[in-house]
Amino acid sequence: MKVIRMKNISLENESIVPSKIVCIGRNYVEHIAELGNEIPDEMVIFLKPNSAISTTLTACHQEPLHYEAEICFVYQQGRFSAVGVGLDLTKRALQSQLKAKKLPWERAKAFDGSAVFSEFIAIENIASTMCVQLKINNQIIQQGGVELMMYKPDEILAEIQTFMTLQDGDVVMTGTPKGVGVIHKGDMFEASILIEDNILVSKKWLAH
Repeated sequence: MKVIRMKNISLENESIVPSKIVCIGRNYVEHIAELGNEIPDEMVIFLKPNSAISTTLTACHQEPLHYEAEICFVYQQGRFSAVGVGLDLTKRALQSQLKAKKLPWERAKAFDGSAVFSEFIAIENIASTMCVQLKINNQIIQQGGVELMMYKPDEILAEIQTFMTLQDGDVVMTGTPKGVGVIHKGDMFEASILIEDNILVSKKWLAH
């Protein structure tokens, strides 16, 4: 695969300071099926605070954590201006308990360290072939992208803005394809954003 070199911006050096992370749930049909959920009638949107952002991939936070690799965008000046790859970390057992009681997900989704990101690469437009790929210990575990999304990035941006103001630097996570699972300490994660066979951005994490 060819790596495309472009100007990048980073959350790690605080060149991007999001006021919040806006997350889209249940945006891939096969992922909905693998968790035994119903296809929602409307877009599922939830938030993570900026305190959720970490540079460390953690295997456990009060309980074992699950990974979800996602295409992520930075919002600036009215549009998605940059793309990166992120992992949405989830307390799956707790999430299942909360869902069963019809309670909010924040305890399972918005805890400290529940979001890790690559650098973000400036983009002019969003290709229909853009996808996320996750390898664990050099094996492809997740792969899927814009073509498989129930709600495309432009629809996501429009829907968020019907009820919420996005600030420059906010990050939007667009949902995860099938293949989610448990993080095991010592596993090497490599997540990438691809357009066909071209790597836009990639990031490795060793699970601690």
